[in-house]
Amino acid sequence: MKDTRQLTGCQKASVFMIGLGPEKSAQVMKYLNEEEIERLTLEIASIRNIDDEQLESVTKEFGELYMASHYIAQGGIEYAQEVLEKALGTEKAIGIINRLSSNLQIKPFDFIRKTDPSQVLNFIQGEHAQTIALIMSYLDPEQAAIILSALPSERQTEVARRIAIMDSTSPEIIREVENTLEQKLSTLGAQDYTSAGGINSIVEILNNVDRATEKTILETLEVQDPVLSEEIKKLMFVFEDITKMDDRSIQLVLREVESKDLALALKGAGEEVKDKVKRNMSKRAAEMLEEEIVFLGPVRLRDVEEAQQRIVTEVRRLEESGEIIISRGGGDEIIE
Repeated sequence: MKDTRQLTGCQKASVFMIGLGPEKSAQVMKYLNEEEIERLTLEIASIRNIDDEQLESVTKEFGELYMASHYIAQGGIEYAQEVLEKALGTEKAIGIINRLSSNLQIKPFDFIRKTDPSQVLNFIQGEHAQTIALIMSYLDPEQAAIILSALPSERQTEVARRIAIMDSTSPEIIREVENTLEQKLSTLGAQDYTSAGGINSIVEILNNVDRATEKTILETLEVQDPVLSEEIKKLMFVFEDITKMDDRSIQLVLREVESKDLALALKGAGEEVKDKVKRNMSKRAAEMLEEEIVFLGPVRLRDVEEAQQRIVTEVRRLEESGEIIISRGGGDEIIE
């Protein structure tokens, strides 16, 4: 095999995967797209032997690149280079940063993504709804969800709608917004149009907000823009969608949720949801659930919504892990 300095990135990745072993390599493969898997598989298949020196060299390079990426995520390229120079020396640090920079794309508003959501809220809540939508499109969904939940209800729907219909934003506009926030740009990468926002973006955010905010936004959007509201609903799972789940999936969910949460969540649910859940329980378990619901007495709406959200979170977790499949509509057929 060639000297590792003569290997392509894909060949180095193949060596590294072989060094990981079949089980760990299989876990890594889950995060690659079909084309990447195909290229990597072909390279792995073409390798006949790897000596310890080659494997050590590739593993060391991977470790250095990973370390640099970690430092960049913490404090940007300049911070990463400064730390690496202290650890590895100037020449080696520059080499690592240069190798990363060719493929690295740091998102606009990177400085805000490292800030506490409450501080970000104070910083942007006076801005125009379109500006808030643009900024939130670049945040992590969890961070954006906290901010969206804290906005006044009349602004929540407007910001959510603008995120959903957002397509592409030019670097000039992004620069202008960042400049008004009086922050220094890190990088905008190539001078093409940057995609942000859209249906998938607002779905990710709504999947992380509290139940009350989710309901307010979806119900208002249903009046203001029924077509957009339907598109969003097709891509996300809400508590009432339990009625659309198959029996096996509901049974798996019921095994994971606490009985108290289930009783509280059903306290504020419609009869269709209650019936669907009870049909997937034994007769005795269904009777005990009904008794627990009655025993709860009057409860706060907020408590009901929080319990429903916990169950929805569990459903989404099971779906992400592949244990259940949820039909999203729009021709999303399930084959048993």
